[in-house]
Amino acid sequence: MTDGQNRSNIKPGCRVLIVQKHHQRSGETTEGTVQDILTKSPNHPHGIKVRLESGEVGRVKTVLE
Repeated sequence: MTDGQNRSNIKPGCRVLIVQKHHQRSGETTEGTVQDILTKSPNHPHGIKVRLESGEVGRVKTVLE
């Protein structure tokens, strides 16, 4: 498992845990498969923003595979 701060760790099709904007305070994570990478920079301190295949958008906390 790797953290989600580096864009190079994340590819479309990866299984990840994200935190959605409205769950930032609680830290509740959502598991899903990456469809699109929305952050353009090579890294981000709060996690790379992605869209899951389910349509949910959030910042990657953990890359599962």
